[in-house]
Order: sequence, then structure tokens, then C-alpha cells
Amino acid sequence: MMFDSSLILLLPAILLSFYAQHKVQSTFRKFAQIGSAKGLTGREVAERLLAAQGIRDVDVVAFPGQLSDHYDPRNKTVALSEVVYNETSLSALSVAAHEVGHAIQHNEGYAPLSFRTGLFPVANIGSKLAMPLLIIGIIMSTQVFGIWMLYAGIALFSFATLFQVATLPVEFNASSRALALLEEQRFLDEREIIPARKVLNAAALTYVAAALASLIQLLRFVLIAAGRRD
Repeated sequence: MMFDSSLILLLPAILLSFYAQHKVQSTFRKFAQIGSAKGLTGREVAERLLAAQGIRDVDVVAFPGQLSDHYDPRNKTVALSEVVYNETSLSALSVAAHEVGHAIQHNEGYAPLSFRTGLFPVANIGSKLAMPLLIIGIIMSTQVFGIWMLYAGIALFSFATLFQVATLPVEFNASSRALALLEEQRFLDEREIIPARKVLNAAALTYVAAALASLIQLLRFVLIAAGRRD
């Protein structure tokens, strides 16, 4: 019963998601072949950027996986994948600086990041429980209990959607900080900033695609609920 005509609404988001994944991987690979003039690794750049900001309680560590880079606020670590941690490419430096951007946000108490962090527990629960409740609600939609399950599923899914939307300003701001820091600290020259921006813009597109998909899915569930109620 989940596979109805409303699925067509998801098509644009699905296509954008495929394109975004292709774009980020191809852009990263392209500029991973070009070394920076300074010859510093992602780890070195991350450590120097943190030091320049007076942040001395954040560690830069290697992390397994491909494009698995992230900042963990729980133990204050900038975790860089091997192709970023050990490499001197424009892609590596761009990603490393982006994750440092998140560390700086955390250090400053950046409001959008604090909001997203506070929302995470509820959004995490919502992402796990929403679909089972929605399925039960749709199957039992002829009964009052089913309608309430449907509404509960939509409410929980809305928190997961809000988290995806709240991620956008956090990611855009981290990228903006990264480019400014790389240029300010002269780790990249003017010609190298352009490829760095392309790498970060491609990565940002994946977050836009995820937020759009979640918003459209939420709209779809609302429409399904409205149809069942009628």
C-alpha cells in the first residue's frame, strides 16, 4: 500500500540524489589528482588551522572509509579519511578545512549547530520509528487507531526532516569558513581556491538533495493521510 501514485513525487529528489553523489565523487577524484603548491597534508592543514584559531583541545585523527570525514563534538576530534589525512591534494585540503570549520562552530557555540545537535536525539528516534508507524497506519487506516498511528508517524518523520533542513546552514557555513581560512592562512593561492570551492559545493549538493528528498517524502505522507481521512 506504500507503493501508490504519490511515489512520483519522489522522482526529482531521487534523480538529484544520484546526480549529487556522482558530482561529489567525480569532483573529489578530479582534484585529488592535483597537489597543492604548499605540499601540506590534510592532517597538517587541519592542525595548523585549529592552532591559528586558538583551539588546542581538538585532535585530528585518521578514520577508515572513503569520504567518511567528520567532526565529532562528543570527543572533540576532526576525523579524516585516509585520502584526506595523508594527502596533499586540493580535495584533501578542502575537506580537512571544512571539518575544521565544524570544530570552530562548536568552539564558538554557533547557534545553528547547537540547534541541530539538540535536535539529533529526537530526529534519530523519529527516523527509526516513523516508517513502522506509517506502515501500520496506512494498513489500518480504516480504523481510528490506524489514523492515529499515521499521524504519529508523520509527526516523528517531521523531526527527521527538520534535522535534514537544519543541517544545510551548518554545512554551508562550515564550507564558507573553510575557504576563508585556507585563503587567509595562505594554504591555497587564488587559483587553488576555485577548485576548492568546487569540491565543497559538490559536497553541499548532497545535503540539499537529502533535505529535498525528506521534505517531499513528508509531503507525500501528509497527502496519503489526507486521502485516508477523506
